[in-house]
Amino acid sequence: MTQSGAKKKRMHVKRTKGKDVEKDRQSSPFSTHERVTKTKRESIDRNFTKYKKQQHVDE
Repeated sequence: MTQSGAKKKRMHVKRTKGKDVEKDRQSSPFSTHERVTKTKRESIDRNFTKYKKQQHVDE
């Protein structure tokens, strides 16, 4: 598999200057992003209120 241009540059800097750029990154061993999906009840309520708000005109 080929390497990206950015990775090639990082490897070159590591070889020539001895500086590992990847160590400077702010990283945590776990994900800080909280993934939340709607429950079944929330999705049903959303659809109910979504169509309830529309004005229906009887002719």
